[in-house]
Amino acid sequence: MGAVCALAEGNLAPVAKETGRKLVASNRKARHDYLIEDTYEAGLVLMGTEVKALRMGRASLVDGWAGFDRDDELWLEGVHIPEYFNGTWNNHTPRRRRKLLLHRRELNKILQATRETGHTIVPLSLYFKDGRAKVELAVAKGKKNYDKRHALRERQDNREAARAMSARTRGED
Repeated sequence: MGAVCALAEGNLAPVAKETGRKLVASNRKARHDYLIEDTYEAGLVLMGTEVKALRMGRASLVDGWAGFDRDDELWLEGVHIPEYFNGTWNNHTPRRRRKLLLHRRELNKILQATRETGHTIVPLSLYFKDGRAKVELAVAKGKKNYDKRHALRERQDNREAARAMSARTRGED
């Protein structure tokens, strides 16, 4: 609305709205360590310097997790968003708790799923969608070491089979 008012005055150019999805950080190891059961997209409550640091593409989800407090609100913890380089004395703390924004029915669904033993909430990716910071959360169950080895072996077998098939179609016996 501010861009429309400024445009009506005639002294500013229209502000282009950012569209699409711009990935900032992803947690690739989460898909290796956990069995992903359900995913959700949540908004984040951020400070101004956090948004600027994210727009520079600086964040780490490696140690991140999400949990509920006593009021059944979901919080993102352990995610590292470094201080904004050009920030002043009121820069943010890099590993502070950040509130996640979800609909109540989604929160209740996640809460019910995490009450089951072995389930946790892990962030998979952090991105901008239409100019707003979002985080993709997953309700996941931890894998055992033999499950991880089995998944790696299966991926390797599929890769070798694909190579053999492409070599066969090219006629390279």
